[in-house]
Amino acid sequence: MMTSARSADSGLAGPGELDRYAYAESSGTARTTSNVPAWQGSEADINRAGRRAAGSRGRGLHGQLVQQLGQMIVSGDLGADRPLVPEEIGHRFEVSRTVVRESLRVLEAKGLVSARPNVGTRVRPVSDWNLLDPDIIEWRAFGPKREDQRRELRELRSTIEPLAARLAAGQVRDEVQQRLADMVEIMTHAVGQGDTLTFSRADAEFHGQLLQAAGNRMLEHLSGIVSAALQVSGGSGTGCDVATEASIAQHQRVVDALASGEGAAAESAMRHVLSGRPDAGAPPVSQPGVGSGGSATGAAGADHVVPPPREH
Repeated sequence: MMTSARSADSGLAGPGELDRYAYAESSGTARTTSNVPAWQGSEADINRAGRRAAGSRGRGLHGQLVQQLGQMIVSGDLGADRPLVPEEIGHRFEVSRTVVRESLRVLEAKGLVSARPNVGTRVRPVSDWNLLDPDIIEWRAFGPKREDQRRELRELRSTIEPLAARLAAGQVRDEVQQRLADMVEIMTHAVGQGDTLTFSRADAEFHGQLLQAAGNRMLEHLSGIVSAALQVSGGSGTGCDVATEASIAQHQRVVDALASGEGAAAESAMRHVLSGRPDAGAPPVSQPGVGSGGSATGAAGADHVVPPPREH
C-alpha cells in the first residue's frame, strides 16, 4: 500500500502533505427530467476533447505515484535539480522498482525530470516542463501557483479562441452547429437548476468543439488542452465559468454569428464571452435560428428566452 511516511532527511512529503492540493469537485443540484438535450456520454466527450497523458490516470499504484510525485514537483516541494533516488522512493511509498521506474518515465516525458547516466534522475526547472500537458495544468491549478496558471490560461484562450471563432464562421458543419446550440441549451437548463457541474461540462465541450471547427489543425490540437484546462480553471478570472443568463446570452451570440457566417461578429462575441463583460456594444448578428430553437439573444442583461424543448 502506498504511504507518505518519511524519515527526517528523506526529502519526501510527510503525513498529510501529499493531500494538500486535493482536487475540488463541482457540486450541483440533481437535474430534473425534461426534454432539454441530455448530456450523453459527458465523460467520453470531455476525454475525447482533452485526453489525459498516458500513465497518469487509473493505473493503480503507478498512477498514484505519478500524481503524488508530479504534485510535489509542481508545488515546489521537490525543487529544481533535486535528485530523485528510485530506491528511496520505492521504500518510502512501498512500491516496486518497476512502478518507480515507469512513473519516472512518465514524469520525464512531461519534462518534469531528467535521467542521465552517472547523474541519476533530477527535477528539471519550470522552463523545461511541458506546460500544455493536461496533468501539469491540473497540478498547477490546485497548487501554490494556481493564480499564475489561471492567468496564463486566460491569456492563451483570449488569443486563440476569438481567432478560432472568426475562422469557423460560415463553415461549421450542421451537426457541429447543432451540438454547439445543444450545449447552450444545456447550460441554460443548468443555470435554472443551479447545476454548476453540468454547466461547466457543457461549457468545456462548447469551447472544445469551436476550436475543432476552425479548420486549423494546430488550433484543433489545442482544443484538447483548453477543454481539459477548463475543468480545473476555476476562479472568476476566466469569464465564461460564471453560470449566469448573461454568460449564456454571450455564448448564444457566438452560435448565431457562426451560423450566419459573420466572422467579425463571431470574434467579437467570443472576446466578450472570455472577458465576462456585458456585450451591449458587440456588433449585431443575424438570428438565423439554426439550432437556436427561436431563442432571443439580446445584450447581456436582457431577458433570456429559453429555447423550446426538442424531442429526442
